[in-house]
Amino acid sequence: MGLYIILMGVQGSGKGTQAGYITQNYGGIPQISTGDLFRAMKTRTDDLAKQIQQLMAEGKLIDDDTTNKVVEDRLQQPDAANGAIFDGFPRTPYQAQWLENYLAKKGEKIAAVVLMEINLYDAFRRAFGRVTSPSGQGYNIYTDAENLDIKWIEHPEKLFPPRLEATVKATGEKLVRRPDDAHADAIIKRIDIFKKTTQPLIDYFSGKGLVKTVNADQTVEAVTADIKKILDAAK
Repeated sequence: MGLYIILMGVQGSGKGTQAGYITQNYGGIPQISTGDLFRAMKTRTDDLAKQIQQLMAEGKLIDDDTTNKVVEDRLQQPDAANGAIFDGFPRTPYQAQWLENYLAKKGEKIAAVVLMEINLYDAFRRAFGRVTSPSGQGYNIYTDAENLDIKWIEHPEKLFPPRLEATVKATGEKLVRRPDDAHADAIIKRIDIFKKTTQPLIDYFSGKGLVKTVNADQTVEAVTADIKKILDAAK
């Protein structure tokens, strides 16, 4: 049996970090994010990719059936033969039912739905405060302030919000920020979308006894330990 996991959590809950741990320690199973898959379609020329490209160019939402096709295409790749970590999928009960049926045809099933819970204010601080070094090391201007030199640069005429400049004190490395993390309204909208779309899925999977809740407002190590217990029991 493979290990198929759904990882749920609002922006800033630490899903990316924990998905990396799972990949490294559970047979290299890949993290599958529909957002990443849709973006990857821009470089492909097959019929499915052209369909996605047209929908995105027209500013339309990707419908459930098309999303399911994209996920099926990804699951057929060799690295997903022994499992996968689903991040941002499924987004609807319809997609959830499709995934269950698809896995059942392969003699597989969803092992666990890991819900990473965190106070939404803390989630906002995590997302808005994230900065990264050129080597990929992540920091946060709020929780790692003692290790960073942080400046907010005002616009000369104060026409725009201040711009963040941050460097690592020990090395002088300049840190960069994801553009969407610098946009407070974008973060709030992502949180609102998560609240709206996730509850029906929590209800759906709770009815099947699959939802396992983890307190994401702990140290990374503590969250990892809780997730390990869940996955080891699921295996």
